[in-house]
Amino acid sequence: MKICIFGAGAIGGYMGAKLAEAGADVSLVARGPHLAAMQANGLTLIEEGETRTMPVTVSDDPADLGPQDYVIVTLKAHSVPPVVSKMKPLIGPDTTIVSGVNGVPWWYFHKVGTDLEGTRLASVDPGDAQWDGFGPDNVLGCVVYPAAEVIEPGVIKHIEGNRFSLGEPSGEKSERAMRLSKALSAAGLKAPVRPKIRDEIWIKLWGNLSFNPISALTHATLDVLCTEPGTREVARNMMLEAQTIAENLGVKFPIDVDRRIQGGADVGAHRTSMLQDLDMGRPMEIDALVGSVQELGRVTGTPTPTIDTVLALVQLRGKVAGLYS
Repeated sequence: MKICIFGAGAIGGYMGAKLAEAGADVSLVARGPHLAAMQANGLTLIEEGETRTMPVTVSDDPADLGPQDYVIVTLKAHSVPPVVSKMKPLIGPDTTIVSGVNGVPWWYFHKVGTDLEGTRLASVDPGDAQWDGFGPDNVLGCVVYPAAEVIEPGVIKHIEGNRFSLGEPSGEKSERAMRLSKALSAAGLKAPVRPKIRDEIWIKLWGNLSFNPISALTHATLDVLCTEPGTREVARNMMLEAQTIAENLGVKFPIDVDRRIQGGADVGAHRTSMLQDLDMGRPMEIDALVGSVQELGRVTGTPTPTIDTVLALVQLRGKVAGLYS
């Protein structure tokens, strides 16, 4: 079974290292100094106080790697549509595209079982690049939980978490989902196959939608923005608006909004990914995390006044910084 990880940064590199160490037939697509370091020295993983280096197959040209059984996409959401055509050499007639991307996925309304079947989301898939280029029948959902970082080119530090929840858009426990689950499990990762992957997407999105833009606007860490009365109330209102949208789409939330906010506070002095991107001059992941929820509000006829306000502010913050267009 051939597995390619497209976008072998922190999360993709962590998964790739674990698979390579377990002897899987895995290859990575990367670029720049990170690519050069892995080609020269292998991929180094720092985990639980141990440092291990393993040789990996890595390239910046998918044509070097050929058709795969699974292509696991771990890029930022806004980076995927422009590279769909570049990924073509990896995709054969039976290739499964595993969408390990934050936010509302482009395939959300595929096999959803409602009158919104086939609805496409411009905020995450402008021009239907992924819908038309990959085809929704070829996709397998994935919710990514680990935290990791590239501390220097070719070196990944695993911080916490090892779960990659998988799920078919239809909810079935398919053979392709179970095969990938077994491969990830053999590499020491948790990979449950969920019958309702959309519910899990929303639980993670609930926090990303609110905590990320508020942190980018205020530069506050999670412990502060989740406990300061003003920002906590803004986050809570955003999450309640999102919950109404999700419930209109048939999603069930296993916890209430206040427990979810407390969970964010309990993480401590963590700087969200959007704040890190702003500080490091990287493109900000605004549309997938916030704009997509606003779009779903319009699709479902749900008012989103707080989300609209915060989205307008963080979009302008990104534009002023030259990190969003």
